[in-house]
Amino acid sequence: MLTQNLGYPRIGSQRQLKKANEQYWAGKIDLNELTQVARTIKEENWQTQLAAGIDLIPCNDFSFYDQVLDTSLLLGVIPQRYAPLLAKAKGNGEMDLYFAMARGYQKEGLDLTAMEMTKWLDTNYHYIVPEFTATQEFKILSEKIFREYTSAKALLGPKAKPVLVGPVSYLLLGKEKEAGFERADLVKKLVPVYVEIINRLRQLGATWIQLDEPCLALDLSKKEKEAFDYAYRRIASQVSGVRLLVATYFEALADNTQLAVNLPIDALHIDLVRAPGQLDEVLARIPEQLQLSLGVVDGRNVWKNDYERSLTLIDKAVQKIGADRVIVAPSCSLLHSPIDLDLETAIDPEIRNWMAFAKQKLDEVSALKQIAEGNNAPLPANQQAQASRRASQKVHKAAVKNRVGAITEADATRTSAFPVRQQLHHRRFNLPAFPTTTIGSFPQTDDIRQLRAKLKSGELTVAQYEKSIEQATIDAIRWQEELGIDVLVHGEFERNDMVEYFGEQLDGFLFTKNGWVQSYGSRCVKPPVIYGDVSRPKDMTVRWSTFAAAQTDKPMKGMLTGPVTILQWSFVRDDQSREQTTNQIALAIRDEVLALEKAGIGIIQIDEAAIREGLPLRKAKRAQYLAWAVKAFRISAGGVEDKTQIHTHMCYSEFNDIIEHIAAMDADVITIETSRSQMELLQAFAHFDYPNEIGPGVYDIHSPRVPTTHEMAALLAKAASLLPARHLWVNPDCGLKTRKWPETKAALENMVAAARQARQTIPVDA
Repeated sequence: MLTQNLGYPRIGSQRQLKKANEQYWAGKIDLNELTQVARTIKEENWQTQLAAGIDLIPCNDFSFYDQVLDTSLLLGVIPQRYAPLLAKAKGNGEMDLYFAMARGYQKEGLDLTAMEMTKWLDTNYHYIVPEFTATQEFKILSEKIFREYTSAKALLGPKAKPVLVGPVSYLLLGKEKEAGFERADLVKKLVPVYVEIINRLRQLGATWIQLDEPCLALDLSKKEKEAFDYAYRRIASQVSGVRLLVATYFEALADNTQLAVNLPIDALHIDLVRAPGQLDEVLARIPEQLQLSLGVVDGRNVWKNDYERSLTLIDKAVQKIGADRVIVAPSCSLLHSPIDLDLETAIDPEIRNWMAFAKQKLDEVSALKQIAEGNNAPLPANQQAQASRRASQKVHKAAVKNRVGAITEADATRTSAFPVRQQLHHRRFNLPAFPTTTIGSFPQTDDIRQLRAKLKSGELTVAQYEKSIEQATIDAIRWQEELGIDVLVHGEFERNDMVEYFGEQLDGFLFTKNGWVQSYGSRCVKPPVIYGDVSRPKDMTVRWSTFAAAQTDKPMKGMLTGPVTILQWSFVRDDQSREQTTNQIALAIRDEVLALEKAGIGIIQIDEAAIREGLPLRKAKRAQYLAWAVKAFRISAGGVEDKTQIHTHMCYSEFNDIIEHIAAMDADVITIETSRSQMELLQAFAHFDYPNEIGPGVYDIHSPRVPTTHEMAALLAKAASLLPARHLWVNPDCGLKTRKWPETKAALENMVAAARQARQTIPVDA
């Protein structure tokens, strides 16, 4: 029996990569210094996995920004607009090209927009979407994968296992940038390059290669299934002397089981955390000699593995195919897990004993192999931890469960329909056409972060801290007034994170000091941990919203995070349904909404940035999820009076297949990210005849480039050609927390100018 890991966090235990990347982008360190930081992280990761006794240890799972972008660079899939940088893509030039594709490029007379970014399946990790043309060519452009394997082999020997995104999933996760072809059609041109890559790795000494094919667990068309069959049969016919492992995760193979087990590969990985029931069908169909990697340790959550449950699955596989064909593994890459629980010293010891981070999950993989082979030494402590969690009064609160059980349809329904509410809002707020606003946060500068750090360390009193935050809030309000923004925000300077801030004030949550995970690029988040029943003991935002509202005569938005987003961006309980946990959070947010309304806040934004992200990967499961997710939002907003305007915001969302559910949320105003896709997402709203108001983002806040007034005005004109102009708002794509003030001010000045231009040039129906 072997053990393997599919991938390991690459940010470093103290977020060294984040800091080095940002220093490199700012010109404070050079490429050699950046590369040294990366080398140290990789070597530490390999040593950690070696010490845990893992048999197959991934390499090339490290990335400076994103593994899909790495693959695009490897394969030479470089959009034409980057041709000036491609021409000099050697040395520093390759990194300039790489980061330009991720972040945009605005210097040396060039103004290059970044590539589109979207969620990696149903996670909160973002990847850079490959762009394909009908005449797309592929070739090896980057040598990174070969360099990293050589380094890993020197340390790990035959345990080193190169990892790359598989050819078919790479195509399916991309996007056609012109009409007349389907990206799956490119497989015949792509496969020869994969053959060349695999053979080069074999020549360097690789004995195992992992190809990630998460799309094997999705609904596939006939053509897409044929692409998988073609790709792997061609690879098998031209590659020998190296063992290929195809990894799937996040869902069951289901109707793709026969396809997957019959691919001409040496091992198949399946996710038995998300879909334990698929094991029976896989074992019933598995051909002789195919090894099976069992993903039994949860790579996406922080809870200690239940050894007895995992051993039931392992034993079933061993009985069917023999121990020598079984590989024990995490369910997916540990990229989605915090790094090391040993760094957490302040967590309640009882709850800490229920938890495991990436480093501890490696030990769990090894322990499961040990127990499966007859050494039960690790089992008793694990059984005790599981029993402690099941019985703990810290987890279960009868009052919370009873309140959820008493929810009715009336709790999820506004008093009047949107047209009635809209008229009340127009009279109450008297906003111009194309009203301008922002999504909520303003730049969290070093000064703001230092204030928070000094408060935690005791260098500042609460009064001193709050006085400084008040002044930052006043400054932001004055600046918005001078600029001419119509609906203001207070800037959220008091908030560390849009989920963490609320979790800190809700019962049932705990927080880590070093539990960081990568969201995209250098953006890392520290998700809260939901360990018990959730309730709201006191007001969370009323103090800061009312303070801000008192500083201006303009409308001030109250800013909240919605229940589904809090769920999605937390490490959630695995001992009750996600619906149950979401309803608990929804009732807590409802209480806060009503408190804001009572305090005089007339516009309240409940961000549901992650509602699309939570969509099940299989279409057959989506209706049930959407029913409770939409209802949870409506519970949050359902108690307010008609005169109160409810906004929501959603990130990176392809809405076409769920647009009727977005409408069913019945938010008065929805703001969405559309600038990178050039308003493409609005097609779904137009075809559906979306009835409520909408703010399509007119500039990309994930890039440091400053869009021109002309550029944003053109996007507004495009939006007005698709949707009624009277329903359109003007706003950035997302919050501005991660940006710097100079670029933020310049971009918002251009945005307000674009809105004023739209009022002069675009007719607005009555």
